[in-house]
Amino acid sequence: MRRERKRPSLEVWAAVCSLVLVAGCATTAQGPKTRPEATELVWPAPPSDERLAFVMSFTGAEDLGIKKGFLRRLRVFVGGRSPERLVRPMAIVESPGNRYFVADPGVRGVHLFDLQRGRYRLIKRENGDPLPSPVGLAAGLVGEVYVTDSRLAALYMIEPGGDVATEVPLDALLSQPTGVALDKPSGRIYLVDTGSHEIKIFARDGALLRRVGGRGIGPGKFNYPTMIWMTDAGEFLVSDSLNFRTQVFDAEGNFLRQFGAAGDGAGFQPQSKGIATDSHGHVYVTDSTLHAVQIFDSSGTFLYRLGLRGDGPGEFWLPAGIFIGERDTIYVADSYNGRIQVFRYTGGGVQ
Repeated sequence: MRRERKRPSLEVWAAVCSLVLVAGCATTAQGPKTRPEATELVWPAPPSDERLAFVMSFTGAEDLGIKKGFLRRLRVFVGGRSPERLVRPMAIVESPGNRYFVADPGVRGVHLFDLQRGRYRLIKRENGDPLPSPVGLAAGLVGEVYVTDSRLAALYMIEPGGDVATEVPLDALLSQPTGVALDKPSGRIYLVDTGSHEIKIFARDGALLRRVGGRGIGPGKFNYPTMIWMTDAGEFLVSDSLNFRTQVFDAEGNFLRQFGAAGDGAGFQPQSKGIATDSHGHVYVTDSTLHAVQIFDSSGTFLYRLGLRGDGPGEFWLPAGIFIGERDTIYVADSYNGRIQVFRYTGGGVQ
């Protein structure tokens, strides 16, 4: 018998609405060739040491070299709007085979950009039912992709090569799931439950292994956490959004360290959202209040801030999800600009 889920409070809805900004798609060095820029954009500007370089931005399939077939052109002609364009991208992830997934509440589904096959799909649930509020994405070891839906209070999985999101049975009720991450060696699923202010750790079969957190301000406690990232070293980082900080735990959920504070300047975290790390251990945190991506070293020391509010390259409007792929290619879901911005870490300056 299916257990009835608890209805989220207005306070929870308000927190999640502020979170649901975006998600994006991507292109790595193995992806499509991009149009060259007349002048390469780097930050900080010369003569300072270069740290980040702008690669491209995209808003839909055609920007990635995926052309419309006859049926897709017909649907646009009849419906009047191209469904493969990003509206409010929330999260982005890459899976094997140059397949890029973007969670987008604006289209009530997940965009699939399959660059290897040159095709596009809008992924929904079985029978074409929508995903009304897809928020978090995580890629598995063999090509499966997990997606959370905060409104349905459920976790879904897209099979390798599949085009449908199927609900994953979990041994615990969810209140308001947002971020999700996988420990690929063990198959464990780490799920941020914003409404219950905790991280739930599940085995591959959905069995609940541990609850981490609970509402509070002390180490290991949360106040509306949002996104999560698992490092190659087996640590997971959590955007503890309304505690204005990032917390770091080991794979078992034991608290290790934290950094961040309330404030409206560089290095503070007034409303952190997406979080990711590169191959050098740098921590990248998107902040929707600052309209920026901030970079910290592995101990939490502030290094650099990229962005302010705007619609130009390197500018953002309520950024949310972030994903770092091969060769330290950085994908940022620029939510209210309806696009993904792609950058490259160049190795200069950031230590």
